Amino acid sequence: MEEAIAKAAALIEAMEYIRKFRNKVVVIKLGGSILDDEALQRKLLTDVVFMQTVGMQPIIVHGGGKAITRAMEQAGLEAVWVQGRRYTDEPTLAIVEHVLVHKTNTPICKTLAELGANPMGLHSLSSCVLSAEPLRLPNGQGRKIDLGLVGNITEVNADLLRTLCSAGTIPVIAPVARDRAGGKLNCNADSAAGKVAAAINAEKLVVLSDTHGILRDVKDPTSWISSVDEADIKTMIEKGIINAGMMPKVESCLIALEGGVKKAHIIDGRIEHSLLLEIYTEKGIGTQIVKKNIGQ
Repeated sequence: MEEAIAKAAALIEAMEYIRKFRNKVVVIKLGGSILDDEALQRKLLTDVVFMQTVGMQPIIVHGGGKAITRAMEQAGLEAVWVQGRRYTDEPTLAIVEHVLVHKTNTPICKTLAELGANPMGLHSLSSCVLSAEPLRLPNGQGRKIDLGLVGNITEVNADLLRTLCSAGTIPVIAPVARDRAGGKLNCNADSAAGKVAAAINAEKLVVLSDTHGILRDVKDPTSWISSVDEADIKTMIEKGIINAGMMPKVESCLIALEGGVKKAHIIDGRIEHSLLLEIYTEKGIGTQIVKKNIGQ
């Protein structure tokens, strides 16, 4: 009886949030160990289907870095990193595209379909919603570093995404974009998620990672920050509190906020129902990032 009452109480608590987010778009970025664990991924995608069932409009953007590195090793290719970005030549891009489309995007869509949803894979071998230009990074000496076939996203086909969401379809986006000439560019999945959230004017961006949000002290797991605003984030970056591993996720959130997204979240996708707990409960379990904290 007590367990049943607790479940009913949880549903009542969730009711307010279900009403609040009805017909709202939420962009979910999948990455890390979630993509390597089929059972964990299925549980998380079940939560995504639940979100759609109660009226939300989820969009998934996924990475696949670990699987790409493994595939390169099997092909006898060594990954070269430049300022945290994978240098991408033609052979590398072929592997990136194969892994992201056939080994990651297609299985995600298959699982969503098995769970009763209507997914659509959006990538460089189907309807590509991402446009990009070659990314060149400054070297600190007034010159630009060539990363090969790496892209900086310049445009997102928001109209197509809105149409799909309104029709009850869950878009599943792989971060390989098209350039003006019709060529393909390998893009960072975190950046892609931020750009998609901004373009679609999403209610939320949720970045699922292997960490329990942002810590004030990376050596102290109890220093987890529940809520932080953009100004505090920039201060933490300047002080070096936010390290290289967390930086792409934080930058993704900042891109979304700059584009008008109300809140961005970084949560640990390995925790069961972390996605639902972050959205449908008062406290949440990760770090939410807002443009400006209330009262400031």
